[in-house]
Amino acid sequence: MNIRQLDIKDADFAERLAQLLAWESVSDQDVVTAVNDIILAVRTRGDAALIDFSNRFDRRSVQSIAELQITAEQLRSSLEKISTAQRDALEQAAARIHSFHERQRAESWQYSEADGTVLGQRITPLDRVGIYVPGGKASYPSSVLMNAIPAKVAGVPEIIMVVPAPDNELSDMVLAAAAIAGVDCIFTVGGAQAIAALAFGTETVPKVDKIVGPGNIYVATAKRAVFGQVGLDMIAGPSEILIVCDGKTNPDWIAMDLFSQAEHDEQAQAILVSPDAAFLDAVQASCKKLLPTLERAAIVKTAMENRAAFILVENLDQAAGLCNHIAPEHLELSMDSPENFAESVRHAGAIFMGRYTPEALGDYCAGPNHVLPTSGTARFSSPLGVYDFQKRSSIIHASRAGAESLGKIASVLARSEQLTAHARSAEYRIN
Repeated sequence: MNIRQLDIKDADFAERLAQLLAWESVSDQDVVTAVNDIILAVRTRGDAALIDFSNRFDRRSVQSIAELQITAEQLRSSLEKISTAQRDALEQAAARIHSFHERQRAESWQYSEADGTVLGQRITPLDRVGIYVPGGKASYPSSVLMNAIPAKVAGVPEIIMVVPAPDNELSDMVLAAAAIAGVDCIFTVGGAQAIAALAFGTETVPKVDKIVGPGNIYVATAKRAVFGQVGLDMIAGPSEILIVCDGKTNPDWIAMDLFSQAEHDEQAQAILVSPDAAFLDAVQASCKKLLPTLERAAIVKTAMENRAAFILVENLDQAAGLCNHIAPEHLELSMDSPENFAESVRHAGAIFMGRYTPEALGDYCAGPNHVLPTSGTARFSSPLGVYDFQKRSSIIHASRAGAESLGKIASVLARSEQLTAHARSAEYRIN
């Protein structure tokens, strides 16, 4: 396994780093065309299109839309099928995720001015949200918890989940997680057709106000296409991790932390930054040693060779600059005094502090959300949270005296914009 080696002192470092980081989640015109055709079919043919696409893409033999719905009895059955250890882990993770997100919930507020005018902000939940859960190469019960629980905490009355079931196979852990998280309705539909159904509705699938959750390039392309019809969490790229290490952590630990992201898929990105060249060599050796022990070794090897890098810096200050430039989804600070280093970090989806905080803890059960901005979007985006399922309405209640003073200001400004109806509307309230 050959992992790319970069040195910040090299003349072509900036160019090579840019090539490494380049990613466009929706770039294939053939995919865009196919997705647009699927969306149109779902909009015009509704349930019938979902049946056809499920049979074609997921190798199923469905005759009616009812066969694509999960019943309450099936959810109960899945809860009973999983082991006690699995159920306990799901319930403990759910409790921790709920506890963390409870602290994010915004509350309405208002204040009164001296003349009696009342101004404020009203917080209300979305009416209905859709959750996309992948079901291809792997199943992700953790994604169910991370997407559904913040919506529940926000007060969303109805959560619709879609998850593909290729070859009629569906994970009991995914269904059990949905039951624990309080998902209201589940359809075993995936791909662009699932996104279209959530965005526009069909005879059976309700139209939602927002769609959240990760997916493949067809899902990402469909989400981009329906934005504006519904709200979105993000257009997610492949999973990524950036580890900054001072060279004092067990290299086997760091190698496995890198692998934990590389095993997601062949496009995942794992980057290690250190001022210690000997340590980078040691981690390289650990990677070669540990790779054959992995169940998903082929995927990890491809990801590490195609999109991974070990970067040598002169000091940790340079490493901090790289962190802010890359704006990683996951940032692991495996070092002494990570708190001090973190003060310099402005852009990261989630920051894992110290030698005993692998990214995997955040993926499953620490509490903060694992749905994070990818592909450098942490520069302007945040982790999924309760705030994604709440919206804000402004409150303006002018008193008679307030209308007098505000009306004079509004009149001047409106007339400067030649909007005389605005001006006169305000002037009517002036005695």
